Amino acid sequence: MLFASRLLLPLAALLSFTSLAAAGHRLITQGNGKLAIVDEAGKTAWEMPWGPIHDLHVLENGHILVQQGAATVAEIDPETKQVVWSYDSAQANGNAEKKVEVHAFQPLTDGQLMIAESGPARIIEIDRDGKLLKEVKLKVNSPSTHSDTRLVRKLKSGHYLVCHENDGCVREYDAAGKVVWEYEVPLFEQERRGGHGPEAFGNQTFAAVRLASGNTLIATGNGHSILEVTPQKEIVWKVAQHDLPKITLAWVTTLEVLPSGNYVIGNCHAGRGQPLLIELDPKTKKVVWTFDQFDRFGNSVSNSQLLDVEGEVRR
Repeated sequence: MLFASRLLLPLAALLSFTSLAAAGHRLITQGNGKLAIVDEAGKTAWEMPWGPIHDLHVLENGHILVQQGAATVAEIDPETKQVVWSYDSAQANGNAEKKVEVHAFQPLTDGQLMIAESGPARIIEIDRDGKLLKEVKLKVNSPSTHSDTRLVRKLKSGHYLVCHENDGCVREYDAAGKVVWEYEVPLFEQERRGGHGPEAFGNQTFAAVRLASGNTLIATGNGHSILEVTPQKEIVWKVAQHDLPKITLAWVTTLEVLPSGNYVIGNCHAGRGQPLLIELDPKTKKVVWTFDQFDRFGNSVSNSQLLDVEGEVRR
């Protein structure tokens, strides 16, 4: 996977690095109609009005790459709070007559961008002029414009790791688009239950991270769990809905694997009194930090990114 490297950014006042010994983490997130940077003390360092998102990246120049509406990827200059670049997947490169939603994208080298398009069920790579450089068709068993994909990441190998939300499956595609590995998220002998909160249940996977070991870490969405799965599809590590003291997992979304080895987990739709983000030591399953600002960000915080971690983060 391409890694998010925490480099010193021009907006030092907003994105400066701090010691992990501080009270908390500096992070960027979205909720309750705003995109915000929160400092280590939990105070707002920056914010602007912004609608719901599923993916989010802070670029090396300090700009913010984020979803805008259903199908547009936008780049924001945080100093001016203006969109300085955008790409509308609903109109470009053959999609004008199609239903399209975008739930995942990733900055690549030389300013290029990978975008996963639900509806057309494809991954594209484009340059900043919107020129189509590459297209990879996706395998989708249960087509859904809203849920063909959630997070998608291009790996260092050139392969793509794709979370197919509606299929309840993680698939790895090679550079030519061939499925070389897939894992169907199990229901663990439970019945499906509708809804978004802790009462719901399913296998609508949201995020997957390829670990240095070659195993894959999977956030199971409304499966309320995180799984570590080997290439042979064996579960070798798991955190379930009620495994963490005083914490209830709901729609488990983002994953960040820190240089320390700790995992940062997104906990969406969990309700008041439950953390939006959880950092835990996977060896001990001890919770070392939580972020709980329900009153400010609400119950639909689906994506965040830590900004104070020095080194490479898998996400």
